[in-house]
Amino acid sequence: MQFVILGAMLKRINLDTFKKYVRSNSVGGIILIGCVLLSLIIANVPAGRAFESWLQTYIGWENSSIGLRFPILHWINDGLMAIFFLLVGLEIKREMVEGELSSPQKALLPVIAAFGGAVLPAVIFAVLNKGTHTAPGWGIPMATDIAFALAAITLLGKKVPGSLKIFLAALAIVDDLIAILVIALFYSSEIHLNYLLYAGAVMILLIVFNRLKFKRLMWYLVPGVLVWYFVHHSGIHATIAGVLVAMTLPTTPGAEQSPLEKLEHALTKPVNFFIIPLFALANTNIRFEASMLSGLAGPLGLGIIIGLIAGKCAGIFFSTWIGVQLKIGKLPRQAGWLHMIGLGLLAGIGFTMSIFISLLSFDDPLMVAEAKLAILVASVLAAILGCITLISINRKKERGR
Repeated sequence: MQFVILGAMLKRINLDTFKKYVRSNSVGGIILIGCVLLSLIIANVPAGRAFESWLQTYIGWENSSIGLRFPILHWINDGLMAIFFLLVGLEIKREMVEGELSSPQKALLPVIAAFGGAVLPAVIFAVLNKGTHTAPGWGIPMATDIAFALAAITLLGKKVPGSLKIFLAALAIVDDLIAILVIALFYSSEIHLNYLLYAGAVMILLIVFNRLKFKRLMWYLVPGVLVWYFVHHSGIHATIAGVLVAMTLPTTPGAEQSPLEKLEHALTKPVNFFIIPLFALANTNIRFEASMLSGLAGPLGLGIIIGLIAGKCAGIFFSTWIGVQLKIGKLPRQAGWLHMIGLGLLAGIGFTMSIFISLLSFDDPLMVAEAKLAILVASVLAAILGCITLISINRKKERGR
């Protein structure tokens, strides 16, 4: 029953794929919470240092021509997370072709809300950290964790309009695209043009396969590995390769499952049940120290916490209000402005992508740890405040009835 409203809004989309996507994100969010807690426990017991040493163990193969030997942590953050970004890219393209981003009328309001929710947190962080050594972290509070946010709103069940879940999913997907562009443009190292040219040549080949209507996934995945290798060595963060490859996979509107939807279906559970939880397990290992608590009240901590909670909520609310006033779009069906405040708070759950950007922003382990702690605190507060707001709105409605 909870997908009746979704069906009315997404007549052309493959609903089976979308239902599995939402459900998988919800359960994946719960698993993610467990891995976060486990990682925090491991980091603060004697076994924590052994776990850190294991993450720094080198595995792989290399010679004078090919370099594929990295620490386990590097394989997780640059290798497995490229698969996560591949799934994000597939979701973005599907929404652009047949979903909530498929027409200007559908897409404009979530797009405007996503930009408002990304820009204001970055501005808040930049103002609070201006002239400090933490200034490069301005991108940290920009991103929404789609798995956690969808898990939170789905767990509320019928207490929130179904259309609000669709709006949040579309907003979070655009938010991911913004974060991907920010990483590519501002958080990449020295660029090596020769590797970029190699990656570009393989991408042209993938586009040709698309135009020739090749439907077997191997025609895209095998060259996709080469794209990842060349992008990794080019200086642009390797995870961007996942998004580039995703954009070349063919898809079509309608109920027939396309190659893109087949791959999305195949990746959803491994990503949500294994890759993202493993990323959290490897990167949330915060060893609590007294000095870190004071860091929450410093420019770095305040920039992240205020940016994710107040900045996200205000940015989404006011950009949506402006869009509605200009008649660019309408609020989600059965949702009011108080719902948008609750949704804006849930969008402040910035866990996975925010931690990822913090790893790219700082070299100092203490600064990274302080950023992770601030992200954790902000995400928990955003989830609690968002759920309380949406539940209280539902209770008022029930009393009115």
